[in-house]
Amino acid sequence: MAVLKFRIYFEEDDSIYRDVAIKHTQTFLQLHQVILKAYEFDNKHQATFYRSNDNWQRGREISMAIYDKPYKVAPLLMENTVIGSEIKDPNQKFIFAYDFVKNWSFMVELISVSKEESSKIDYPAVIKSEGIAPSQYGTKGIAGDKLTEMEEKYDLKAGTEGFGTVGASGEAEEDLGLGEEEAEEGEAEAGEAGAQDEEA
Repeated sequence: MAVLKFRIYFEEDDSIYRDVAIKHTQTFLQLHQVILKAYEFDNKHQATFYRSNDNWQRGREISMAIYDKPYKVAPLLMENTVIGSEIKDPNQKFIFAYDFVKNWSFMVELISVSKEESSKIDYPAVIKSEGIAPSQYGTKGIAGDKLTEMEEKYDLKAGTEGFGTVGASGEAEEDLGLGEEEAEEGEAEAGEAGAQDEEA
């Protein structure tokens, strides 16, 4: 039985991608589900695949349902369409569109075909993740390692100097950028200036 490996790129940044493995006898509905899992998206919105070519042009749709919109050709349905039946090219491409309001778009490319399936993998499966996935509903819910990774990638800490830090007591401590010595020197100079004014 053939196992197909697809690379799913986030359309706006091809350095962000997920590799998934799926049997050629599985359906586009299962591919749809594993893509959402790979990018940590929910499964609440409309979705469709488009057959595509090397120029990423949209061809016939393989859709979750028949939606209320004009079609040039009636779409195939994901749950009834086996992936192997739509592979016409060794580098077969599809475009996956999800949530027609937010219009998430992913490029899906066949990158390898294996004749042997692994007994250790429950297909379809996410086998590689590269880059930070876009957040489906903004940045809410990003925490821990992911937030640290984002801070490193986008240098989120830059420009926050001088805004105070939180001390052990939990209260904000003022950080005016002056060390204790500098502050004392400043006070001494102010005292000397005051003395000179009095003499004058």
